[in-house]
Amino acid sequence: MDEGQSASGHRAAPRRDPGSAPPDSPPGAAGGAAPEEERPGHDPYGTPPYGQPGPWAPAPPVQLPQPTPPAGTRVGAAVTPPAGTHVGAPPQGPPPAGPAVSAPPAPSRYDPWAPRDLTPAAGTPVPPEAADPAPRAGARRLVLGALVLALVAGIVGGTVGVYLERHGAFSEVTLSQTGGDDDPPEPGTIAGIARAVLPSVVTLHVSGGTTGATGTGFVLDDRGHILTNAHVVRPAGEGGVIEVTFAGGESARAEIVGQDAGYDLAVVKVTGVSGLTPVELGDSDTVRVGDPVVAIGAPFDLAGTVTSGIISATERPITAGGEEADGSDISYVNALQTDAPINPGNSGGPLVDADGRVIGVNSAIRTGDSGLGTEQSGSVGLGFAIPVNQAKDVAEQLINTGRATHPVIGVFLDTGWLGDGARVGTSDGGPAVEPGGPADEAGLEDGDVITAVDGETVRSGDELIVKVRSHRPGDELVLTVERDGEELSLTVTLGEATGEQ
Repeated sequence: MDEGQSASGHRAAPRRDPGSAPPDSPPGAAGGAAPEEERPGHDPYGTPPYGQPGPWAPAPPVQLPQPTPPAGTRVGAAVTPPAGTHVGAPPQGPPPAGPAVSAPPAPSRYDPWAPRDLTPAAGTPVPPEAADPAPRAGARRLVLGALVLALVAGIVGGTVGVYLERHGAFSEVTLSQTGGDDDPPEPGTIAGIARAVLPSVVTLHVSGGTTGATGTGFVLDDRGHILTNAHVVRPAGEGGVIEVTFAGGESARAEIVGQDAGYDLAVVKVTGVSGLTPVELGDSDTVRVGDPVVAIGAPFDLAGTVTSGIISATERPITAGGEEADGSDISYVNALQTDAPINPGNSGGPLVDADGRVIGVNSAIRTGDSGLGTEQSGSVGLGFAIPVNQAKDVAEQLINTGRATHPVIGVFLDTGWLGDGARVGTSDGGPAVEPGGPADEAGLEDGDVITAVDGETVRSGDELIVKVRSHRPGDELVLTVERDGEELSLTVTLGEATGEQ
């Protein structure tokens, strides 16, 4: 900046010739500042004149370009020779007159705004990092690796975030869960019983005219014979349809082989079906109260339903049916009682023991308001099954002959009798004892009251029928009879009557 006002607002000092001393300076100032002891009145802690160093703050070094020496001046290796000088060869001709004197650099004031030459002077030590570019290359590789790592982490993090978001990790709660046991169920458990018996259980849909029914049955043999209740197939009549659905979902038409309303049992048969799995029949005479049992069927058309319970009682005399005016649909069963839930649709299904063997045929239930029946609305824990020993005997007869027989004693019973026991008699005045029948031969008379069979108390006529039908034709029974105030014991050999075809 020439003469004028500086950027700070002060007037610039006038220029001095190179090598001259500043005005009013003591002698020797042109060659450098005089020692403090030679400068009287000088304050060593005062601010030095502009451009001169003080004892406590040396001025920064001034680096200015070297001026071009005059023509003919000998220069060093760093000075460009004059034009025309032969480089690399010794100079020709006599040396210039007088000693070669290098012109001293012109001193100048420090200008903080002047451009600076950052090229280090010859002989200045170079820092290692400036001399060797390898550390800088390593730093660049480190930065590049960090960028790549950050990019990969961002991609992975974004992918995981999207996956968790799509699978509800940020919007839904996921609960821990323990895996189940894939091993087959143990025999004797409810699961093991169901696994063994379910393939043998079928569902029956029966239709005929304006009526229909749904029930259950189970396979007796590989020839296609299926046992069920008589009241299940009754709606089919003469020209109805019986559709059988197996555990695997296959269906087939069935025909009635035979039925007996007195025992409430029927056998139907399917043809053209292979791979049938028959059930295993047990022994109902060995059943005890408290034994665990499982009932399988299609309550309310829910096929393959399994319920469990115990035997609540044995030899429970029940009668069911009675919807027909002539009473031809009444069944008399010395039943097994169970608390295993049985509902409409279970009829004809198997009641099995802990070994998976069939011990009864589910037939009736008792409700709290409607009494006993086969078409009641629901279970209250009072279910009844026909003992399998009796069912087996009837099924064999139906398969072999198309009809079943049941034992009789050859008497008519007074249905209006309100006392204990079963009274022999009729309401129309006809003979009550069949001439030549088993009762006649045993000595029973009109008006006798039968109070026990083989020592077991009889409370009503229905109970007497149930106890008689729990035996086979030809069996001998001891009847306890009251006659004119006296108690008699009479032995009767049971006869045979043909049931409904």
